[in-house]
Amino acid sequence: MIDFPRWKYWLVGIAMVLGLLYAAPNAFPPQPAVQISPNRDARIDATLQQQVTADLAKAKIPYQSITIDKNRMLVRFANTEVQLQGSDTLRLALGDHYTVALNLATTVPHWLQAIGGRAMPLGLDLQGGVHFLMSVDQDAVLKKQQQRYLDDIRSILRQKQIPYDAVSQSGNGVLAVFKTSADRDKARGAISLDATDLNLADSRTPGGGYALTATIKPEVLQKLAQTAITQNVTTLRNRVNELGVSEPLIQQQGENRIVVELPGVQDTAEAKRVLGAVATLEYHAEDESVNPQEAARTGNVPPDDRLYYTKDGRPVVLKKRVIVSGDELVDASQGYDQQSGLPDVNVTLNSAGARKMLDFTTQNVGKRMGVVYIEQTPEVKMVDGKEIRTSKTTETVLNDAVVQGVFGKKFQTTGLSQQEAETLSLMLRSGSLAAPMQIVEERVIGPSLGQDNIRKGRDAVILGLALVLLAAAFYYRLFGLVADIALVFNLMILVAVMSAIGVTLTMPGIAGIVLTLGMAIDANVLICERIREELHNGSTPLASIRAGYEKAWSTILDANVTHLLAALGLITVGSGAIKGFGITLFIGVSTSLFTSVTMTHAITALIHGRRKKLKTLWV
Repeated sequence: MIDFPRWKYWLVGIAMVLGLLYAAPNAFPPQPAVQISPNRDARIDATLQQQVTADLAKAKIPYQSITIDKNRMLVRFANTEVQLQGSDTLRLALGDHYTVALNLATTVPHWLQAIGGRAMPLGLDLQGGVHFLMSVDQDAVLKKQQQRYLDDIRSILRQKQIPYDAVSQSGNGVLAVFKTSADRDKARGAISLDATDLNLADSRTPGGGYALTATIKPEVLQKLAQTAITQNVTTLRNRVNELGVSEPLIQQQGENRIVVELPGVQDTAEAKRVLGAVATLEYHAEDESVNPQEAARTGNVPPDDRLYYTKDGRPVVLKKRVIVSGDELVDASQGYDQQSGLPDVNVTLNSAGARKMLDFTTQNVGKRMGVVYIEQTPEVKMVDGKEIRTSKTTETVLNDAVVQGVFGKKFQTTGLSQQEAETLSLMLRSGSLAAPMQIVEERVIGPSLGQDNIRKGRDAVILGLALVLLAAAFYYRLFGLVADIALVFNLMILVAVMSAIGVTLTMPGIAGIVLTLGMAIDANVLICERIREELHNGSTPLASIRAGYEKAWSTILDANVTHLLAALGLITVGSGAIKGFGITLFIGVSTSLFTSVTMTHAITALIHGRRKKLKTLWV
């Protein structure tokens, strides 16, 4: 009798049931759909649903269903051709107030979704996805750095008590004007000690003043440009991680462009909104000496001030000087104000930002401070039948509250709606972009482009599996059939694990699956050959089975450990398709260790375990 623990039977049974359950969602193909998401001031409601229904009916475009889920609307279509027609119609009808994006809606039953069942997301080469080519605005980097140097130079001159006539931006640097050459010389000495990134040059102004021009060194400009690219790439990766996209491709292209590819994206509109927008906060002091209504009416605003508007259209005059900006934020989380119960964002600053905020609030208790929300979103306009891509910058004062007390590192930003608080906290938590970016190329790759690859990949898996099953059954007979059963469940459990953890399936991933199927049968070959060897040495059938599994285990383990190490190397060092191949290989080898040894042993024990007078084996 074969000694096989009962708990292992339960383990094998549970693995088979869970494998079947979590692989099942892949049998439900996704349905072409168009997703509609609101921009800043729009809403998703029944009125919009009626408008969408009317627009589609007017264009005579059939649809299958329209559903509203949270703050998005999903319109399902029968095929991709109708989906593209519906997308074009709705994009023109809804205008800039809504984001209309192609999507693939899941058809997995709700009861499967309730227990975490979901289909494997497919890569760009199989189901399509979103491709962005973004251009980084290097001029914005220069202007931001100029403003910082301008503020630093003013601060240095005040600290050293050096009188000056004016300090302003000029070219690639800052121009400071003094009444005497002695003041200019003192300023040059003080600035050269604190601002080593600047080249200083003397000159005279037309009015007879003594000027000191501070220009940013060329190597510093080059470093700033590369740093902006690097920080934006890192920030985009963080934002993609927040979206839950697996195996994204985010890399620099050329000097000032970034490529972003999101395979297997389920929510393309969210990706466009989060990646395409530049959202941050700036804190400015309010100039209470200026009447904002008068400034808005006449347009007369002091040179150091700027006119903003709140969400309800009320004018506010703020100082241009930024107290704290988005790149000094460490963390941001969405919450609710304890007093009003309204949504807010809890902000945490880094040490430099905390020091600036502490200095400002210490000196300005009782005065007003404005919080400016800056968002840059991509726009697409049709001009002469061609798509013209531009960007729209929206600057809105969220609130201009009185500074009630001294604070520094942690504080709250209020005046937000629920959606604005969630969006802002996500973007600030993911990191601030060092420079604005404009989407210069955008492609939503539809599933039709990957149909041929899907067919070829499916045929490759079926052909590979069929050949292995036939070879095993022909050569090892009953034990070969047992190995075939385990191999089928290995494929099912592999698909279930990849689906459960959200691994994106690509063509290299399919190659990894086919390779896994070939390697999985190796373990059964070793076991069967060991059993044959024991039978030839005169052992009884039951003893041969027991010895075959025991003696083959060390060899199987050694072989699979080397495969696991190789796959781990691909995962660690590789990226993109190479990393996807490594992940698939790692999961496949792990599942094959279980199915090829434990599952086949359990099935063999069920067949032969209770046959005490077994005389021969069909192997």
